Amino acid sequence: MTPLEPPEPAVAEGAVAAVVVLAAGQGTRMRSSTPKVLHPLGGRSMLGHVLAAAEPLGAGTTIVVVGAGRAAVEAHLAAIAPGAVPVPQEEQRGSGHAAALALDAVPELDGTVLVVNGDAPLLRPETIRALVEEHVRAGNALTVLTAEVSDPTGLGRIVRDAGGGVRAIVEERDATPTQRQIREINAGVYVGDAGRLRDALGRVGADNEQGELYLTDVLGLLVGDGVPVGGALADDPDDVLGCNDRRELAARRRTLNDRVLDRLMRDGVTVVDPQTTWVDVTVTVEADAVLEPGTQLKGRTSVATGAVIGPDTTLVDTAVDEGAGVLRSHCLGAVIGPEATVGPFSYLRPGTRLSRGTKVGAFVETKNVEIGEGSKVPHLSYVGDATIGRGANVGAATVFVNYDGIAKHHTTVGDHVRIGSDTMLVAPVTVGDGAYTAAGSVITSDVPPGAIAVARAPQRNVGGWVRRRRPGTASAEAAEAAEKRDATPGADGPDLLPRTTTSRES
Repeated sequence: MTPLEPPEPAVAEGAVAAVVVLAAGQGTRMRSSTPKVLHPLGGRSMLGHVLAAAEPLGAGTTIVVVGAGRAAVEAHLAAIAPGAVPVPQEEQRGSGHAAALALDAVPELDGTVLVVNGDAPLLRPETIRALVEEHVRAGNALTVLTAEVSDPTGLGRIVRDAGGGVRAIVEERDATPTQRQIREINAGVYVGDAGRLRDALGRVGADNEQGELYLTDVLGLLVGDGVPVGGALADDPDDVLGCNDRRELAARRRTLNDRVLDRLMRDGVTVVDPQTTWVDVTVTVEADAVLEPGTQLKGRTSVATGAVIGPDTTLVDTAVDEGAGVLRSHCLGAVIGPEATVGPFSYLRPGTRLSRGTKVGAFVETKNVEIGEGSKVPHLSYVGDATIGRGANVGAATVFVNYDGIAKHHTTVGDHVRIGSDTMLVAPVTVGDGAYTAAGSVITSDVPPGAIAVARAPQRNVGGWVRRRRPGTASAEAAEAAEKRDATPGADGPDLLPRTTTSRES
């Protein structure tokens, strides 16, 4: 199962007519050329997390107000939510101005609208669902999401009347000493009637220090109109946390990862060390899998039951089947079959497909290769653009020479083939079923089934070369001593073990 798979929605799909995401802010405190809402955590951008949280509502329209880094944000939207409508905010005049622009873009829109900030990556679908349910139950014109926090410093306080109704959002700079004791704060997420929101936004003033139009002022205007306004308290205050700088981004990453790992462990996955294990929200891990310390699972990775990942392993967009093991390796876009083993220190690149019971051992790199059932590439080899059959063994230091400087070429190795150590297979080439290659061979032609290919030059020893070409070196001295020893009948060879010094010798 997906770790953060949203629960079934309890509100009818389409109960919310539109979702408005405010994503135009500069994010200057991030000190980054990347727009704030595009910073990644847990496998999605901040904006991606917000859109994913709202998706179960099934809103007919999704509007994203864009500004800073507009081109990058729009390109990202086209990739992750092509149905979303970007609306530009050319001049940054506040959250109220941004919300008004969004509603102006769909003048015919009627019904319930969700308005949410684009930098709230911890917002969960169930929290939004509860907010909408409370809004519908109470028949409110506007309902604001709130949270109770231990330290509300710097945050807008929720002021309620004796009956529990929300009367105002008071910013800290405007709060009385009594109001500053309030620990219920504004989360910046609203559900309201489109028509009433349009009307109130048209009346919001800019008589403040920044000269901006604030969305929070809408609540006060609606209270003044005498229409019902309410608040829904989030179960987890972490849901409403924003992200304004790199420190907060790191903290949100940790909280999000803790949530993912907690869900996995509840579902039967062994996470040996949660502090050093990182799993994206887009990853799937089945019960009885084991994640060892230093494991990172990213993208669309899936891990089946009984698989053991790590320690010190990174998997990106990789599928690991039942009972497989990956040790101290990096795998990108690979498929690792049942009971296959990888590592340590292997690098599996895109297009690698390992069948049942295969082995890719230490310091092996693979790319665009299919390795058949029970075959082994134990160590120190490169296998690229190849097909290897069943039960084959590729000796150490073998290289599949797939690139001629212009094009890539394919190598085919049959069933139960034995490739000798230090063999170069120069593609395109085929090694038939049951064939062998001798160690140190350079194979440039096809090898018939059952044959052994020997493609290496005869060894030639040039006597006395070191003495003539490297005189005075340690090698020359060793060679001279050996020549003298070999020329003396009965001479002992050099001591291979250190002598033991006796007391008499000392």
